[in-house]
Amino acid sequence: MRILVTGADGFVGRHLCALLRAAGDEVVEAHGPRGEGISSSALHFDVANEAAMKAAIAEAKPEGVIHLAGFSSVAKSHNNPSRVFAVNTMGVVHLLTALRDTAPKTRVVLVGSGEVYGPVPEGTRATESTPAMPLSPYAASKSAAELAGVQFHRSYGLEVMMARPFNHLGAGQDPTFVVPSFASQIRAIGLGTVDPVLRTGNLDAVRDFSHVRDVVEAYRLLLFKGEPGQAYNICSGEGRTIRSLLEEMLTLAGVNARIELDPARLRPSDIPSLVGAPDKLRALGWTPKLTVTDALRDVLGPKVPAANKS
Repeated sequence: MRILVTGADGFVGRHLCALLRAAGDEVVEAHGPRGEGISSSALHFDVANEAAMKAAIAEAKPEGVIHLAGFSSVAKSHNNPSRVFAVNTMGVVHLLTALRDTAPKTRVVLVGSGEVYGPVPEGTRATESTPAMPLSPYAASKSAAELAGVQFHRSYGLEVMMARPFNHLGAGQDPTFVVPSFASQIRAIGLGTVDPVLRTGNLDAVRDFSHVRDVVEAYRLLLFKGEPGQAYNICSGEGRTIRSLLEEMLTLAGVNARIELDPARLRPSDIPSLVGAPDKLRALGWTPKLTVTDALRDVLGPKVPAANKS
């Protein structure tokens, strides 16, 4: 299949493009408008620009689209809600409008987020029928984008599937995210270049983590086998505290550190517990192959000789 991947130059996009090519798919990469990316042959445009999106679809002539491009930081979304909605919601509207007008048979996976559910009572798991209760501009923009996907499917017959990935980890994630931030600090402490103090935000939040390579397997599966108009959770079904991840990372690295709360790393609104139910996706044949520990090792990278061992 000829597949257009938007956001191909991002953390998940690089893993996804590698998977698609290994599977024999023809990949058309779409990167951001500044031309920063891994391929000079990629399309470069801003998804918030309707004319640019229409031109990109006309040039790509895709049979399938996996739409990853978007504003991805929950924490930073509070600072610029207008831009978040312009990219995450209107970007989807521009994509679907261009496909409706020029390539209506194209199958589309819209990558949203489990964040749309908001807080889930501890000990329970969100299913695809759990009502959306977003707590951030990021989550609200993703929920609105899903509604657009459903509307374009029901009104115009577009084959749109909505993916709701929960937290995913692996090599190459931006260090502004929590686990890569931990990894960066742990490496510096291990090398002895900084004091053995690890600064964190809220460590008591419970989240559902998967390896990024399992997540991109799910995206491809949904593109080929997902039911149009339907949403699918991509998650492990198990909750872990952020603290437990940090403790495991320190153990894997063999590093001792004092943990200190940094108020600057706290979010304006945070979700105490968010765990999903993956049953609907598993019914399509998705089975994770990797563990959270595998992902943490990938994020930490090669073990360095530590100046501060436990």
